[in-house]
Amino acid sequence: MIPQRITLVTLGARDLPNLRAFYQRLGWEDTPASTDDYCVFTTAGVLLSLYPYAELAKDAGLDGKWATEDGPGGPREAGDAKPSFRGITLAVNVEEPELVDAAIEQARAAGAVILKEPEQAFWGGRSAYFADPEFNVWEVAWNPSAAFDESGAMLSF
Repeated sequence: MIPQRITLVTLGARDLPNLRAFYQRLGWEDTPASTDDYCVFTTAGVLLSLYPYAELAKDAGLDGKWATEDGPGGPREAGDAKPSFRGITLAVNVEEPELVDAAIEQARAAGAVILKEPEQAFWGGRSAYFADPEFNVWEVAWNPSAAFDESGAMLSF
């Protein structure tokens, strides 16, 4: 049986030093395991790693191709740096609604592309979206029913 948990999210980086620097500008500290070829950030409950895109695709058996070839214009190669939505978002949930706005300002200052400014969400919370330099899409959200543990990991919402 596969345990019901997420322990590591790896982003395939087209320019690892630049992407690493972006997350450092957000104030995130990488771990001693980080090198020029691989980077790991500790977050509450999940590790975020950065690994060269072509190497990640090779490791996953994708041979440099995107997992799907049905995007506009046909197959996409690993070197295709055009921004596109990959059908996945990552999220940082915060404890107070005003922290959504503060996080988006920090992301903006770090060089993020703001996709959606902070606003009241239809589900009763507050939400905004940004993209990192390689167009990985992040949501920053406050959910009024979210519960966090002492380490900041979200337990439920």
